[in-house]
Parts: sequence; structure tokens; C-alpha cells
Amino acid sequence: DYEERRSIMDANPIHVSIAGRMMFKRVMGKASFCNIQDLQGSIQVYVARDAIGTGSYTDFKRSDIGDIFGLEGFAFRTRTGEISIHAEKMTLLSKSLQILPEKFHGLTDTDTRYRQRYVDLIMNPESKETFIKRSKIISAIRRYLDGEGFMEVETPMLVANAGGAAARPFETHFNALNEDLKLRISLELYLKRLIVGGLERVYEIGRVFRNEGLDTRHNPEFTLMELYQAYTDYNGMMDLTENLYRHVAQEVLGTTVIEYNGVQMDLGKPFERITMVDAVKKYAGVDWNEVETLEQARALAKEHHVEFEERHKKGDILALFFEEFAEEHLIQPTFVMDHPIEISPLTKKKPENPEYTERFEFFMN
Repeated sequence: DYEERRSIMDANPIHVSIAGRMMFKRVMGKASFCNIQDLQGSIQVYVARDAIGTGSYTDFKRSDIGDIFGLEGFAFRTRTGEISIHAEKMTLLSKSLQILPEKFHGLTDTDTRYRQRYVDLIMNPESKETFIKRSKIISAIRRYLDGEGFMEVETPMLVANAGGAAARPFETHFNALNEDLKLRISLELYLKRLIVGGLERVYEIGRVFRNEGLDTRHNPEFTLMELYQAYTDYNGMMDLTENLYRHVAQEVLGTTVIEYNGVQMDLGKPFERITMVDAVKKYAGVDWNEVETLEQARALAKEHHVEFEERHKKGDILALFFEEFAEEHLIQPTFVMDHPIEISPLTKKKPENPEYTERFEFFMN
């Protein structure tokens, strides 16, 4: 009974007003229950005809799942202990013209989830959590790099030469100069020019565009981060990368221990560092230090059923061995170092062994 509940709450009522999307509704004559969802979560609302008035209650009964309401009332606990709101005023703020998917199963259709991301966000709490976490991660990255003396910059998206990566660009035309231009496929070349110009530590978080295949892991436009630093070497950059991951995990999650695909990783522990040659030796049983000629490399590839092309040199075949035998084992955080010169353009050669470069790639899962 509304009056009875109201008199009980009069002693110390907690008045509230909230707004959100109605995700559930159960009408029971003169009283109903619904759930209202916003960015912070979901709460049950008790809606009684005697509390909000006959006209408002009639409108409420006609409302649909997905409608957005504002409401005022007071908080109480149900017999089962659930915190709920007893509505005293209900206002329809925005009508949902589209029917939402069936709630109990959420939204599972992959195509709809990617093409209509707003529906995915409404129906799947885990998707919303991913978006929130992504925003926090980018903020944490910025704070860390700013604290390390890096400047955030913006470089051109429209370029005459879409370099810095191997990908097909999108092409467009600039009428004012009657020039064909391309959308950038990476951030590299202009950031390096800023290093040349003396800025010393720069980074950019920006969109790049690649006119290629499309699937759930590849989008024609995506966000890339690149950073460049003068007066260090690849050991310093590995330290920076390791500390960045550790800092972001601690700040965003409150722990350096994370789990992915049922595998637990501790970003607080030192990351493994292994050369590509040692990784192939460890996981394929082939010691590339003993491979002296291209003919030997090709023979080993045929023996181990590693497919290669005529254009591939000795270093290319080493990289194919790495991809075939080693990469799948790199679950825990691992830096793979010293890539062969053949697959490492614009990279410093190792002074003691010019067949390899001072380059690293970070692997995890």
C-alpha cells in the first residue's frame, strides 16, 4: 500500500531523482515494476497508480522497453532487500522508436553489434565496460607519457606520400592545389621530422586509414599510437614500454595481474626479453647462427615445411620460422629483439652483427 509505505518512509525519507532507459517492465494492475538503466548501472522502480496519478500511470502502461524516463521518488528496500525507488513522478523524456532485441539473451549477432554499436552498448553491459575501460586506458597513457616529458602532437592526415607502413591508402583530391592526396596509413614520418626539428620526445594518438580487408579485428580506420624519443636506444624504449603497460594496468584496474582467455599474466613482473634467433632455437630447434647461406635457409625451410617465396632472403626465412613455431608460445609479456635486416627498414643495425637490427616487438597472448 502506497500510503503505508509513504508513512513509514516519512520518518527519514531519502528523496531521489534519476533518469535512464527502461529495460524491463512488469505491469500488475494498479502497480508495476520496471528497471531503469544509465551509465552507472540499473535500479528497480516501483510504479503505483495511486502515487503518480491515473493519467501518468495510463501513459506508463503504454510505454515501451527502450523508452527513456526521468523520475522522482524515494528509496526503499523490498522484502528481499533490493534497493528500489518508489516513483512519485514519471516523465517520458525520449521515446524509443525502434524495438530493442530480446533482453534475456542480450545482443549476440556480430554484424549488428559492429554496425549498430549503440544497440550493443544498450544490450551488453560488458561492451559498455570495454568502452569505459578504453577511455581510461588512453587517459592513463597520456598521463604517463606527459610525466615522462613527452609532448602530444598532431600531424597531417592528408599526405602526398602515405608512408611508414605497408598498406594500401585511401586516395582523395585537393581542389585548391589540384593535387591528388592520400589519407595517412601511419604516424611515423612526420613524428620523425619533429624529432629532427629538436622536440626530442613526441607522441601522437590518432586515426590512420588503410584501404584493405574488413573483419572484426580489422577496420579501415583505427587508432594508432606512436612515440619517438631522441638520445636513447632500444633498451630504453623497452623499459619505457614495460613501465607504460605496468602503470596503465595499475591505474585503470588497480592491479598488475590481469586475465585473458583464461590465462593469468602479471605485468608487475619483469617482461621476458629474447632475440628472434633464440626464440626460433627454443621453439623450432633450429640454430640460425649456424645458417650461413640462403641455400641452407631454404633447405631448412623445406625440411620443416615452412613455405617461402623466391624473393625471400635468409632473414625473411628466419622471420617465417619465428611466425610458424615461436609466436604462438608468446603468451606471457615478452619482448622479441634483434630482427633480421631484411624485414626491418629504417632500423639501426647492430654494430657487432649488421645482419640484425636494434629492433623489438612486444608480444602478449
